[in-house]
Amino acid sequence: MSTLPSLAFAGIGLMGLPMSRRLLAAGFPLSVWNRNPAKCETLVDAGAQVVVSPGDLCREADIVMLCLADTAAVREVVFGPGGIVEQGLPGQLLVDFSSCEPAATREMAVELEERCGMRWVDAPVSGGTPGAAAGSLAIMAGGAEDDIERLRPILAHLGQRLTRMGEVGAGQVTKVCNQMIVACNALVIAEVVALAEQAGVDASLLAPALYGGFADSKPLQILAPQMAESSFEPVKWHVRTLLKDLDTAVKLSREQGSATPMSGLAAQLMRLHGSQGNLERDPATLVELYRQEGEA
Repeated sequence: MSTLPSLAFAGIGLMGLPMSRRLLAAGFPLSVWNRNPAKCETLVDAGAQVVVSPGDLCREADIVMLCLADTAAVREVVFGPGGIVEQGLPGQLLVDFSSCEPAATREMAVELEERCGMRWVDAPVSGGTPGAAAGSLAIMAGGAEDDIERLRPILAHLGQRLTRMGEVGAGQVTKVCNQMIVACNALVIAEVVALAEQAGVDASLLAPALYGGFADSKPLQILAPQMAESSFEPVKWHVRTLLKDLDTAVKLSREQGSATPMSGLAAQLMRLHGSQGNLERDPATLVELYRQEGEA
């Protein structure tokens, strides 16, 4: 019999799939659920058990993990028909890796504990699909200190670093800050690549030329080569995700009375790009927005 805690995972997408694979490889008993069950097939082959509803994840799991598209999806999986709240029990933990609105996260955490006794830890991640596959994610968590310490040995298989940022919701605030930096950076990198091209410079040389300098960053090293080569497949993340997170940032800034003009402009530009049929495409396609401007 395994002495490891039993885990459950809802949301087998770009991030959830490699994260689940790592948990299985580490020997954790794992049950999984996804709206499209076909996405779970490779996990079943690796030893996971598929359940028919989100609530069924709670039947044998000590810890239930979510990695879903947005706040609405999390609310539906937790509180909708057949949801986690229907079978959750005191002593079980819900760990939400999704990027959600901080205020909504706090409200859902209170409701979940009041209705079934489960406690909530928001633990959004940064590092993308490469980080999920390598187990090198940065995890920013909000929740009770004891709950996060209980999770630490498990999340060590998913991330290189787990930082408790405060009470429930603090992880989501931190992820908003992360996404503000990432999204604004992606848009500037797109401007840079397009400008270099239009000025007659080989844009494929930008990333190696700037490597190690003050302008260097992971987004530069990842996105600039993709943009220069117009290499947009396979999709590693989505424009819609960055747009959703920028909208959350602007909403949070209004709630807090804080100014976020750069992120507000970034949201407008991201929305423009998304409206041109790019919501499901990789953010490397942002360079096309500026190439079109240059060709106009």
